[in-house]
Amino acid sequence: MMTHDQHSLDASSLHAQDGGRPPGERAMDFEPSERGKDYLERVKRFMSEHILPAETRYHEELRATAQGGDWKTWRVPPVMEELKAKAKAEGLWNLFLPDAKLGAGLSTLEYAPIAEETGRSFIAPEVFNCSAPDTGNMEVLWKYGSEAQQERWLKPLLAGEIRSVFCMTEPDVASSDATNMAATAIVDGDEIVLHGSKWWSSGLGHPNAKVAIFMARTPDTGGDRHHQHSMVLVPLDAPGVSIRRMLPVYGDYDAPHGHGEVHFDNVRVPRDNVISGPGMGFEIAQGRLGPGRIHHCMRCIGAAERSLELMIDRGMNRTAFGKPLLNLGGNREKVAEARIAIDQARLLTLYAAWKMDQVGALGAMSEISAIKVVAPNVLQKVVDDAIQLHGGAGVSQDTPLAGFFAQARSLRLADGPDEVHKGLIARIELSKRGFSRS
Repeated sequence: MMTHDQHSLDASSLHAQDGGRPPGERAMDFEPSERGKDYLERVKRFMSEHILPAETRYHEELRATAQGGDWKTWRVPPVMEELKAKAKAEGLWNLFLPDAKLGAGLSTLEYAPIAEETGRSFIAPEVFNCSAPDTGNMEVLWKYGSEAQQERWLKPLLAGEIRSVFCMTEPDVASSDATNMAATAIVDGDEIVLHGSKWWSSGLGHPNAKVAIFMARTPDTGGDRHHQHSMVLVPLDAPGVSIRRMLPVYGDYDAPHGHGEVHFDNVRVPRDNVISGPGMGFEIAQGRLGPGRIHHCMRCIGAAERSLELMIDRGMNRTAFGKPLLNLGGNREKVAEARIAIDQARLLTLYAAWKMDQVGALGAMSEISAIKVVAPNVLQKVVDDAIQLHGGAGVSQDTPLAGFFAQARSLRLADGPDEVHKGLIARIELSKRGFSRS
C-alpha cells in the first residue's frame, strides 16, 4: 500500500520521472511578474485616491446633462477628462495593449489582475483608456490594420481623443450564430458598399464616438462560410449611416456610452477601409474576442469582490431582531459561498489567460468559453445576494449593485450566450473522444 508521502509527489519530481517537460512547454504559473505587480499597485492606489472618491461627482455631472435616451444631449462629465489626464500623466494608460511602445506591453496574464481591479468601478476602464469596445477595436487595428488605418484611427484611439463602436449584432436574425448575418459589404470597384441594420452597438451614444467597425457578409469572396465576412471601418458621419435610437438595459440608457440601433443604407466607403481584406472577418473576430473575454471576466470578478465587501459591511452594520443582518437567514453561508465562487472563477480566468498567452486564442477556446459562462454567473449570484441583504437600497442607485446586476445579466448574452459557449465546450470534449461534430 502506498503511503501518503508516496502520493504527495510535487510537479518537479513527476516531470523528472517522465524525463522532463517536452521542449517549449512552460510550467503553469499565475504569479504576477514584477512589472505586473508594479502596475497593479499603481492602479490600486490611483483607484483609491482618485477614481472611487470621484464616482459621486461623475454621476451628478452626468445627470445634469443626460436626458433619458436622447443621446444628442449626452456629454462627458468634466471629471472624466480630469481623471484621464491624471492617469495618462502617471503612465497608467493603454494598459491592455501588449505593445511596449504603444501601451504597457503587458501579457494577458499580467493585465488580468489589473482588469479585475478596474472592474470595481464603472468609470475606471475609461479613465485608463481600457474600455470596451475600444480595447478590442484597438487590438484589431494594431494587429490587422494597414498603416493608413492605424494612422487615421488607431492613433487618436490610443490617445483617448476619440471613441469607437463595434457593429455585429442584428435585430432581425439570431445573432448567436454569426453566419446568420444579413448585413452586406459588397465590393464595387475601389469602394465597398454597406447595407444592413445593427443594434446593441455599444458606445454608439458617446459624444466622442467617431468610427465603427462594421461586420457583414461579403458573399462574392468565393470562400467557405467562414471566409465570407468582412470588417469595414466606417466613419459615423458617413452618408447613409443613421443612428435610430439608444436601447435601455433594465431601464438605464448607460449614458454617455449607450447601446444603439444604427442603420447602414448603401453606405459607400473606400475599399481600403476593409480590415485585412474582404473575407477575413471571422479570422479577425477570433483574435479580437479572445483577449476581450478575459478582460470582461476579470472585470466581473472585480465587481463581485466589491459586491461582497458591500454585503459584509451592510450585514455587520445593520441590525434586525437584535442581531446583525449577517447573522440571520443563512447570510454567513452566502458570504462563504461567494468567496469560494469568486476564487474559483478567478483561478479559471487566470488559467485561460495563461493558456492564451501560451498557445493563442484558438488554442484556448474551451477555457475562454468556460470563463465566459462562469464569471458573469458568479457575479450575478453574488450581486443578487448582496442586493437582498441591502433591501430597497440594493435596487436603487445609492450603491453600484443594481448596475453590477445589469452588467452580469447582459454579459451572459454579450459575446455569445451561455448556451453557445457550453455547446462549444461540449463539442471539444466529444472530439477528444473521437466523436465528430454530429
